[in-house]
Amino acid sequence: MLTLDRSKTSTPDYSLLNDSIKETFTSLDRFEWQAVGELLQMRDSELYLEAGYTSFKEYCQAELLAWGGLRRINQLLGAKKVIDTVGELGSHIKNERQARPLLRLVKEPEKLREAVAIAVQENPSPSASDFATAAQKVVPRQPRPRTKAPSQEPLVPKNNIVKITSPSHPRCGDEGTIEAPPPNPTQQIVTFADGEKLLVNNDDLTIERKYPPEYAEAITQLEQQYQQKLERLEQELRIGLLSEAKAQATEQVQEELTSWQKLYQQQKEQNIQIQQRLDEMEALRKLGDENEQLRQRNQELENAVQQRPAQEWGNTLTKQAAKALNKEVVRSLENTIDLRSLAEEPPLENAQECLRLMGIALGNLATAMNNTQALQAAALILGSEPTPQAIAYRAEQLQLLPQAVSDIRAVLAKPACTWQDYLTVATEYEVIKADYTAELTPQEIELITALEKSTLPKTIEVGSIVAHADEYSALYVARGEVIEDLGDEVWVAWEHWKDRPKKTDRYFKDELRLL
Repeated sequence: MLTLDRSKTSTPDYSLLNDSIKETFTSLDRFEWQAVGELLQMRDSELYLEAGYTSFKEYCQAELLAWGGLRRINQLLGAKKVIDTVGELGSHIKNERQARPLLRLVKEPEKLREAVAIAVQENPSPSASDFATAAQKVVPRQPRPRTKAPSQEPLVPKNNIVKITSPSHPRCGDEGTIEAPPPNPTQQIVTFADGEKLLVNNDDLTIERKYPPEYAEAITQLEQQYQQKLERLEQELRIGLLSEAKAQATEQVQEELTSWQKLYQQQKEQNIQIQQRLDEMEALRKLGDENEQLRQRNQELENAVQQRPAQEWGNTLTKQAAKALNKEVVRSLENTIDLRSLAEEPPLENAQECLRLMGIALGNLATAMNNTQALQAAALILGSEPTPQAIAYRAEQLQLLPQAVSDIRAVLAKPACTWQDYLTVATEYEVIKADYTAELTPQEIELITALEKSTLPKTIEVGSIVAHADEYSALYVARGEVIEDLGDEVWVAWEHWKDRPKKTDRYFKDELRLL
């Protein structure tokens, strides 16, 4: 840097003086960027707190007011942000004045770099005006609309009364007026009653606006209109909410009525089914009573025959006993099954049903005729002891078989059938479980097995989806699949390990939980 010696009268050389001037301005720019770095350090590290300042803004206004205060600091920090955003092109921006027209593009980095590139292309050493022209080309600024001057006096008077409220200000508590426009956005020129004028920060004062009587009346009228409008809106909102609540209540009642109607219809259908079942059971009970009467009558006849002397009967029945016996046999066969009709028109279902009907017929015939061979044949077919009581009990059981198969198939046909539903019906026919099981199809047997398995507690096996049982383990929220079962231990393949070299691991079953 050139130092001028005023004692000499000779004029310095132009080139030397010019270089010195340029070097001086370059040094100023360099020191300015150095100050920006120090300001960032002061702000980011919050070193101003050591001096008792509560914010960076307060520090700037107190310590750096002679150099422009917070306004100048914000300009320098904005220029630093522009340079950091453009990257390598930032070397062409020499000072804050050149970065100022580019600050509005800092939120659009691509357009900001484009503007700097255009300025450098047109002028290798661009000035502030070159950057402003380039920014205007990339993102043109819209001209501000001109506002017409008001034709009448504004409602707010120009002279505003203010009061100093900051305790740190020397004139705290004094009132004054603002008679001139503010010199900057953060300060006001206040004229006090003693004629003193001071530049006061906005944070240190409170503005008290006093309006003429006509303005106060207008403000009061506007407040009343606003209050009336607010009350009207509240009333309309209340009415709307009541209407909406009434509509929702009506809809809810309608839904409940529909639900009750469906429930009533279902209950009605169940009552009809129960009544049909009761009628069937009553018919079976009457048939059982009739069979019991027939057995008692046959027993009486047998006792009567045995009590007669052998010579009186002559190893044969008298015509009267034969007639009575034949009459009882005919009545018995009419109430059960006729073997001749069975031979002429066999059952259509299956051979098992045919054998069952034949066994019942033979049992009734053996009971009526006291035929031992027919009794043994009936016992063999029906799978019971060769006694009249056992065959009669077995026949009563088998008479329930068609109804049992029908009821069980009806339960299995329900879409939401459960093991409890099936068990409720099957318990009634537990004594003939083997018989009705033989009548069911393989698909129905598989469905019963599946329903029974669904009630068993689930165990960890191959194909199970698991997670770790320890809630403090990182694998507690993971998802894995069991790929091999080793008894007490299993191998698990974790989904989030599929991109790692190690994809599986070995665990005890009690360390895992089913998902």
